[in-house]
Amino acid sequence: MSAVLVLGLVTTISAPAHAAADRHHPAPAAFPATIRLPDGFRPEGIATGPGPFAYFSSMADGSIYRADLRTGRGAIFTRGPGTPSLGMKIDSRGRLFVAGGTGGDARVVDVRTGRVLASYRLATGPAFVNDVILTQGAAWFTDSTNPVLYKLPLRDGRLPGAAVRIPLTGDLVYGAGFNANGITPTPDGRGLIVVQSNTGGLFRVDWSGATRRVNLHGESLPEGDGLLLRGRTLFAVQNRLNAVAVLRLNAAGTEGRVVRRVGDLRFDVPATVAAFGSRLYLPNARFDTPATSETWYNAVAIPDPERRS
Repeated sequence: MSAVLVLGLVTTISAPAHAAADRHHPAPAAFPATIRLPDGFRPEGIATGPGPFAYFSSMADGSIYRADLRTGRGAIFTRGPGTPSLGMKIDSRGRLFVAGGTGGDARVVDVRTGRVLASYRLATGPAFVNDVILTQGAAWFTDSTNPVLYKLPLRDGRLPGAAVRIPLTGDLVYGAGFNANGITPTPDGRGLIVVQSNTGGLFRVDWSGATRRVNLHGESLPEGDGLLLRGRTLFAVQNRLNAVAVLRLNAAGTEGRVVRRVGDLRFDVPATVAAFGSRLYLPNARFDTPATSETWYNAVAIPDPERRS
């Protein structure tokens, strides 16, 4: 059994039943609610699709693990460069865009073959390229160390030769710790939304890099990490708080309200979130647990808070 915490109330949810055809060798549960990842993997990012598959990125060496959500089974899909892989997104052409963390880079991987299609040097000094979103014919990457966005223009879908560096100006001011982190489009698709982890601020970002604080009516998103937008609903992972904030935004992304927070007893500092079917999937980054080659890691699925019966 698992438990989901909504506004302080615990609701019990039955775990998926195992097939009973062979009691000695039971078939794996259909769409299990917990997915075991390799020991020492240090997961951070997640992307789902095409099909019932999830891709998990490793902070340890940048490898990508692919799991079949129907069975929970998986394997390393493509080996990393030895530096971290963080946020990821998949486009309609089957290309996985990967943020490179302290490596200061990004790469694009073919999800059919695991082949690296392109690599980009985004920063030459200290950097933490944290997350990525695909919108308006471009891939946009955040950097938690430097007040910039990195843009990969995708004219007619073609990968560019180099990234464009876009300075962030306006309300989003960098300080000590992790700054710009998760990123998503505004509901109207005319801008971007970025969460600042160390302050809990949410910001609307123009294509020019000009930022404006989103009015959350007295709320904030401390430890804000991965973002997922669906319509005008924004899911914001608050990693060390072991919670997912559910917000309602206006179309322009200039105003929003936190309508609930969702937790789960299996959360262990989840970092990012992706949807598949009627579930949200979150990798447990376990940032507060010493990372060794034997440290266990997993990802958990919870019912989509907006699609509960």
